[in-house]
Amino acid sequence: MLKPRQMIGALLNNVGKAIVGKDEAIEYALIALLCKGHVLIEDVPGVGKTTLASALAKSLDCSFKRIQFTPDLMPSDVTGFTLVNFKTGEMEYKEGAVMSQIVLADEINRTSPKTQSSLLEVMEEHQVTVDGVTHPLPRPFMVLATQNPGEFVGTYPLPEAQMDRFFLRISIGYPTIEQEMDVLERYSGAVKPMQTIAPVCSAQDIVAMQEMVTQVYCSPEVRSYVANIVAQTRQDPALQLGASTRAAIALIHAAQACALLDERDFILPEDVQHMVMPVLCHRLTLNPEARMKGVTAQQVMMRIMKNTIVPVKL
Repeated sequence: MLKPRQMIGALLNNVGKAIVGKDEAIEYALIALLCKGHVLIEDVPGVGKTTLASALAKSLDCSFKRIQFTPDLMPSDVTGFTLVNFKTGEMEYKEGAVMSQIVLADEINRTSPKTQSSLLEVMEEHQVTVDGVTHPLPRPFMVLATQNPGEFVGTYPLPEAQMDRFFLRISIGYPTIEQEMDVLERYSGAVKPMQTIAPVCSAQDIVAMQEMVTQVYCSPEVRSYVANIVAQTRQDPALQLGASTRAAIALIHAAQACALLDERDFILPEDVQHMVMPVLCHRLTLNPEARMKGVTAQQVMMRIMKNTIVPVKL
């Protein structure tokens, strides 16, 4: 098996055939995969959210299913359901769309909160319970969800419990003129970029790298650094809801993955700083006064990071 950095490099190049100039967003998604986490891709329509998720899925030799979240989608469409087999007279479980290693939840905030909640157990415990029977999900398992910003027509805001289950949130953004010219060149030919993507990594490779992430050492000083950052989000006057303990654990895991990709077996404070924005910002809820003033979670997080003492001794 290739080294983690070489494997991630191969995946970056492969996904980069379909997504131009967004290496940071792609790398964040790959870090989430190494940490057994899920990714929320939030941006305006038409900038490549679904393309990024589909290209990543095609780059992995894993099973893949796409769920188009619409207002009429039912929870049983996601989780599956039981029905009577009239030949045997027994109840049988019919798998839902989540019974796959890579699941694309496209435009997740266009369905009702009832259907959104069907992913809560799936994302946290990697299992599905239908009619009292629990069914484990395959390994590796990852949800890649796309959503349009909440102020767009026909969207339902994701509940805080579900936002907290997303390991990180990324945004793609508009391309530069040069990048857009490259996109137009690639997509104007007879062969579309998505057709050139082939798997470069097996499920076994991903599971092996996920185990390697857990072996990266995290010193007491770094753990204290993360705990102080999270504690300040709970005390900041601009925030109505700070980061959870799940968020703190996710930040440690993300820093471990960063260290592994840098071919280190220990975490540096820089690893934490690199991952703090995509891991924590979407979990923070601003109070009404801060929202009226136009304050963003990113601005609050930057202030907190400036006020947090960085450990020197590790």
